[in-house]
Amino acid sequence: MARDVTSAGPGPGERIAKVIARAGICSRRDAERLIAEGRVTLDGAVLESPAVTVGPESRIKIDGEALPAAAPARLWRYHKPVGVLTAAHDSRGRPTLYDHLPDDLPRVMPVGRLDLNSEGLLLLTNDGELKRQLELPATGWTRRYRVRVYGRVEPERLAALAQGVRVDGLDYGPIRARLDSQSGANAWLTMTLSEGKNREIRRVCEHLGLKVNRLIRIAYGPFQLGQLEPRGLQEVTAKVLSEQVGNAPKKSRTGFAKAKPRPNKPGSKAKGRGHANRRRPA
Repeated sequence: MARDVTSAGPGPGERIAKVIARAGICSRRDAERLIAEGRVTLDGAVLESPAVTVGPESRIKIDGEALPAAAPARLWRYHKPVGVLTAAHDSRGRPTLYDHLPDDLPRVMPVGRLDLNSEGLLLLTNDGELKRQLELPATGWTRRYRVRVYGRVEPERLAALAQGVRVDGLDYGPIRARLDSQSGANAWLTMTLSEGKNREIRRVCEHLGLKVNRLIRIAYGPFQLGQLEPRGLQEVTAKVLSEQVGNAPKKSRTGFAKAKPRPNKPGSKAKGRGHANRRRPA
């Protein structure tokens, strides 16, 4: 039996997609997709719409499996190397982020992305709502990159990026760009932006006549790559997470998210062969 309702469960509640995201299953958007595919049931009935408010007594299942209790929101810093996809699967069999994470790590989701040929800081979280919050443009967090380019840099054109630029009909917001060094035909730049559109730095540099041959993200908001080695993984402590993300998900009256995250030991460098404990809807 399909179910298309706007409320369920007693007392105050939350939208079901938000609850699924808080449980660390997937993002809110992916939760809505699972509902559209008929893979989510509420109190035994298949849902047809995500416009459902649920309470603490609601019984939610995905593919017949009960929704796990929400874990404390946690965040890790990970040094993504070149040649690794920020994806769960790849049809061409290329290595993905999840191939190199420790087996004992909970299911995690990347905050933002880095393309195959980019490297550096990638934030990982077990909490779908925290992921969404950190990715929202309204959060205003900047991403900082070290960029090696081939070509002769023109400082005036570099400085003009602070006013934004249009490339092939697409508008990019302000980019703070600095020439750090020029050695022959190669140069190092530091570039800071807040939008993070797909391949933004590469396209903007091409617009300036520069070819990117190395791209390293060194900061995402207040979080730094620091001295993490490639494939290095380290958890952000609960104290730092609370300080830097003041409105991180806290316990709600519905009980779907925990209160203040408890301290966790820093993670070690990732050398696991797989990620057996992560749970991803197919």
